[in-house]
Formats: sequence, structure tokens, C-alpha cells
Amino acid sequence: MSALCKKTKLGNGATLILVPMKETGSATLLVFFPVGSRQESAALSGGSHFIEHMMFKGTKRRPDTTHISRELDSVGAEYNAFTSKDHTGYYIKVSSAHIPLALDVLSDMLSNSLFAAEEMEREKGVIIEEIRMYEDNPIMQVEDLFEEALFPGTTLGRNIAGTVESMSAMRRAEVLRYRNFYYRPSKTVIAIAGKFPADILSGVKKTFGAIREPRGAKPKPFRPFKLAGSYDQTPKLKLKHKETEQVQLALGYPAYGYGDKRLPALTLLSVILGGNMSSRLFIQVRERKGLCYYIKAGTSRYAETGSLMVQSGLKKDRLKEGVQAIVAELQSLRQKGITKEELVRAQEFVKGKTVLNLEETSQVADWYARQELFLKKMLTPAQRLKEIEAVTVSAVNAVAFDIMRENRLKLGVIGPFKDDRDLRSFIA
Repeated sequence: MSALCKKTKLGNGATLILVPMKETGSATLLVFFPVGSRQESAALSGGSHFIEHMMFKGTKRRPDTTHISRELDSVGAEYNAFTSKDHTGYYIKVSSAHIPLALDVLSDMLSNSLFAAEEMEREKGVIIEEIRMYEDNPIMQVEDLFEEALFPGTTLGRNIAGTVESMSAMRRAEVLRYRNFYYRPSKTVIAIAGKFPADILSGVKKTFGAIREPRGAKPKPFRPFKLAGSYDQTPKLKLKHKETEQVQLALGYPAYGYGDKRLPALTLLSVILGGNMSSRLFIQVRERKGLCYYIKAGTSRYAETGSLMVQSGLKKDRLKEGVQAIVAELQSLRQKGITKEELVRAQEFVKGKTVLNLEETSQVADWYARQELFLKKMLTPAQRLKEIEAVTVSAVNAVAFDIMRENRLKLGVIGPFKDDRDLRSFIA
């Protein structure tokens, strides 16, 4: 694991993070923008994701997708992008000799993309099919239903890709205005991890450093999610009817956002609950009761909130038994707590996974860039693992007691149910 990084502010306000890794022959260039679906108006639902797609559709120097892909494919690069609810990322991973090419191509895409009207209309169709693909895949869609129940009435509860209706109505002028609003050098985080030349800073300044800050109004803060007293009265369940043999289920609770000091304990709690094949849920629900093929627990986090979620696929005629078995494990963990042995195993699991993940330049770039974007400070992997090692049994138990409250439990369900009356009878 690389522990050294250097942070630099470019003249246009962009933040550059360099993380040398001499033991590798590759490097990853990753660029983050602090914008995602939570910043969108209802009319622009899916706009952030749409912009991500259009960045690959041609620039003034590289007029179409083929020019971009052939140039990167010719050096064996790995490249892609992703949109989240609170950020958008673009990356190119190449052999070290081709970092100058990666800088040139990605800076060109992010500052000079054409957004040609006919290309935008064509890409609408692509994204609509992507939305339909998700709708036809219950395993992928059930998490959206869960977050719709978890964050009611807020943009955090929306689908990142938008809807067929919002995509069909998207207008070029509005999309460009939105892009110019949020894609600013002063808000950009650039991370390069791996093996790169000594004069890398010069190359970054000539490419990303040459992008100008747009004039005009700056982005307004998003409306934060608040766990108000009325939260307990919001609907517990979001159901989507689909004729399936296996019911897809996601359930859990609101949790903590970036920077919360309880996150290390929450991470270990999720591992003990359902983070691996020796976790409580895997052993009890799959191995001993045979109620499912897969079951897992995990966390997500945003600026001011987050979640603890359990996801599983259950046979429809054993759904009641499966849900009750899961909830019983949740209640048992909250009431009785964890053991010292469980904590130690979870700590070693997290430490081992962290070491393995950070052998990849892409993971190292993401590690540092994500901290800069959301925390404005950076812990090395060694410092983060010290936090994990310092977590006590009582700290995990306190987090479980705080988060896993019965009246805050929310569920997303996809299965052959016309209404939720039968479901409500055993999740009340």
C-alpha cells in the first residue's frame, strides 16, 4: 500500500493528488466532480448521468466516439465513467509510458465535448434502454426502491439514471447549463496513482490546468436529508410488482455520513452482520435455514447521511420466514451485541481486504480522491487501519443500538405481489 501522496492546487483552482507507486508499471488518472443525481431538479432527473455519457461522444479535436475509443484502445487503456448520487467520476488506466496521452484525452473530453444535438437524441435512446435493463433486473433495482423508502421526498431517493419520461424530455440547453454550473475547475479533484514521470505536474498544468473557470452563478448547496420526528410515520415499504419466482429484498436503516467518527465501528458492524461467508446472516439465513442463495450487508454514505442495508433473494413461498429470520438477527445483534471474537475477525477481514484492494492503482486513486472530495483531508491506508484496530466491542454495540431501531426499518421489495397488505402483516 502506498502511504505517500502530494496535494497541489493548480492555477485554476483544481486539486491535484499524486500518489507514486514504484512497484507497478501502470498508472490511473481519475477525475471527480461533486455533482450527481441529488443536485438535479425534477425536470433534469438523470441529467448528471446523461452528461457522463455525452463526454465520450466527441470533442472538437476528436469529433466522435470512434476517435476517442481508438486512441485509447491503441495503447490497451482501461477507461470508463460512473455517476453516483453525489459525485461523477472519469478514469483512464494505462501503462506508465502513456500517461501524457491519458491526460490529453481526458482533459479534452471534460472541457471540449461537443454535445451535438443529434448525438444527444441518439444517446437518449441508449439511456432509456439502460433504464429498462435495470427495471428488468430486480437484483439491481431493489436497492433503488430501498433508498426511495429510506430517503422519502428527497433527491437521494431518486434513480440516478432518471426515468424514461425525464430522459425523453431532456433539452440540450438545460443540460449544457447544468454542466457549466457544476463542471468547474475549482471543484475538480484530479488523482494520479501509480508509476508516472517526474515532470507529471507540468503535463497536468498544460492539460487540466489550462481549463478556465466559467463565469456566472455558482452551484447552490443541495437540500440535506434530515431525520425528522415525522420519519417514523413515513411508509415502511416500497413494493414493485413483478412476476418472479424469487423475491428480491433490500432492507435497512438510515446511518452516518462522511466524516462521522462512528464509521469505523459501522463498517465492522456490517461485516459481522453480512459482510462475508462467515457472517451472522450468511450462516443463519443461508447455511442453517437454507432460505436463500445470497445474502449480504453493506453500508453507503453521503455528505450528511448514509445507510446500513441487507439485501437478499428469497423464494416467494418462504418470504415471510426469510424476512422474519433476517429481522430476528438484526434485533438479536442490537439487543445482545457482538463478541470480542467477532470483532477481531471483522478487523482482520477489513485489514486484509484493504491491502488487497490497494494493490490496484485505480483503487489507490479512488482512495485519496474520494477523501479530498468529501472530507477535504486525507488519511493514509495505515492511518485508516489504525482507526479500525482501535474500535471496541462497546463502540460497535453502541452503533448497532443507535442505528437498528425497529421504527426506522425500511424495505424495498420486488416480487409477485399486487399490493403490500400481505407483506405488512409480517414486517409491521
